[in-house]
Amino acid sequence: MIAIKENFPQITPEEYFAWEEKQLEKHELINGQVYAMSGGSVNHSRIAIRFTTMVDTHLDASSCITGNSDLRINIVGTNNYIYPDVSVTCDDRDKTTAQYITYPSLIVEVLSPSTESYDRSGKFRLYRKNPNLQDYLLVSSTSIEMDLYHKNDAGEWLIINYQEGDNVELKSINLSFPIEQVYRGLELKPE
Repeated sequence: MIAIKENFPQITPEEYFAWEEKQLEKHELINGQVYAMSGGSVNHSRIAIRFTTMVDTHLDASSCITGNSDLRINIVGTNNYIYPDVSVTCDDRDKTTAQYITYPSLIVEVLSPSTESYDRSGKFRLYRKNPNLQDYLLVSSTSIEMDLYHKNDAGEWLIINYQEGDNVELKSINLSFPIEQVYRGLELKPE
């Protein structure tokens, strides 16, 4: 999804929640500024749905919560609220709020040419403030390729690039799958 800054004065989280409840589109709140979220491509949507379904099915017997692009994440220690494409939390603290989660262990963003730079840099800087985040997966919507940012036991972020023929391993939720599973039937071409 693409965030476009709205021309509003700065608002509080309380004002944001009350206002967004009445909107037709989703909006993120970053440093008091509201950003409208625009839609993605057909591939973007299909990939996000496949991930959400695959992860939710995998975690069906657990107490974890799988979120799609309708579930906000509150960035730890801030009043920032962002919508990722897919998220998973297994933290009991996230069961006490109805409008957002704060402690996901997995976040998936499906890339598009207009958001890739932000997803790799600024958005990742925000997300990694969360001490529970272990896996941040960036998924191409134009080629069979994924980049996994995985936090190891020493707290260092490692980047693992997955391509055609690889098995993707998400240690945060103990899930491994062939990369092609996400891309089956898609027509891949640069946007």
